[in-house]
Amino acid sequence: MTSTFRTLTVPLDGNASAGGLPQFLVRDDVLCWTRREAGLVGFGEITRFTATGPERFLEADIWWRHLVLEADITDSVVLPGTGPVAFGSFAFSKKSAHESRLIVPEIVVGVRDGQYWLTQLTLDDGELTREGALAALDRWLSGGSTAPAPAAAGGTPGEVPAPAGGAVVRPVPLAAGATMHTGSLSEEDWMAAVTAGVAEIRTGALEKLVLARDIVATVPSGVNAAKVLRELAVRYRECWTYGVDGLVGATPEMLIQVEGRTAQARVLAGTLDRRDAHGEDGLPMEYAERVLAGSEKQRHEHEIAIQSLTSQLAPFSEAMNAHDEPFILELPNVWHLASDVKAELTEVEGHVPTSLALINALHPTAAVCGTPTEVAGALIRKLEHLDRGPYAGPVGWLDAAGNGEWGIALRGAVIEDPHTVRLYAGCGIVDGSLPEAELAETWAKFRPMLESLGIAN
Repeated sequence: MTSTFRTLTVPLDGNASAGGLPQFLVRDDVLCWTRREAGLVGFGEITRFTATGPERFLEADIWWRHLVLEADITDSVVLPGTGPVAFGSFAFSKKSAHESRLIVPEIVVGVRDGQYWLTQLTLDDGELTREGALAALDRWLSGGSTAPAPAAAGGTPGEVPAPAGGAVVRPVPLAAGATMHTGSLSEEDWMAAVTAGVAEIRTGALEKLVLARDIVATVPSGVNAAKVLRELAVRYRECWTYGVDGLVGATPEMLIQVEGRTAQARVLAGTLDRRDAHGEDGLPMEYAERVLAGSEKQRHEHEIAIQSLTSQLAPFSEAMNAHDEPFILELPNVWHLASDVKAELTEVEGHVPTSLALINALHPTAAVCGTPTEVAGALIRKLEHLDRGPYAGPVGWLDAAGNGEWGIALRGAVIEDPHTVRLYAGCGIVDGSLPEAELAETWAKFRPMLESLGIAN
């Protein structure tokens, strides 16, 4: 046996269907990154890296680059996400005890612009062939117990809700006997934390603070992670649905996407619950533009988030552009003020920075922490009484070329055991924030996960 890392990537013909990538979400242990039927799904694990502390991103980057440096790569597709791939999830805080991780799967299915591919990865010395890769995929799919598996190459995919245009999104049956419990803070104590945060902001110590809270859901019938991921992928097509080692969710916020020398990000700050539009005059989007885009408080919060990202990305960029005005991002549960940022990367110390190197510079942004970062981080630890773990940390994937997509792990939860899920939600706090309104916003942000679990709220 040898420790040489080897990969084979081949086209996966005959699998283009309305179901797209979500049709492969048939196992509770699946690794997942998908949006609008495209993305990556991974099965199995051949190796992983874990780390804690302030150097976790750089340590992971070094480990990955060493792993792929002398890899034997056969790739007949040659797209971002082909060849060697690792899925990752990182702790929000440098002080967290939660282990950040990169996981290298055995099998990866990718979809991009309607093109499907299959990658097999190994540290063993057996021959890699197309037939062997297809057989390995079939083995993983047929081992899934949560939905019928699609054919490995051609045929009819499993019966999953099709997210393509015109599909009907069916209600999720309510989970029998499911209950919700208080997390680290009661609602009253969390609102008191918001009040304390606003008081600190008014002293001038900081401009913005992001406070999170958690709730715990117990599902006696069991948590079906694959079903949760499929529901999120179908309902929240404008978000990036992720699943890594028990962390599941659908984030609307892209921390950084890297393809060659181009980096892109989507920044969100400013939220309006869509339920607030019920009974209002005019069209819902007009209401969102009037209340959200017309709010000085919401726009101020958004400007802080944009300035945070662009200032941290600037040293790595030779050119950058961002929207002059934020746009309204419409999701099934909320509206957000959103801005897209695009940058052309420059060489740093002789090479273009990898996606993990950029994460090291960018995280945490004001959108999930506050500003100034160090002051906000210390206040978060004081007021939240919560180790966020992977919540609001980077989640996504990278390939051997340093390309990758890393979202911020929002609108998500950690599956703690077969019957227990811990959900997280947070709000940006600025001068003028009202505790009751911020609490209501957290419930709007819990809604995607609660609905996918079959829990009414």
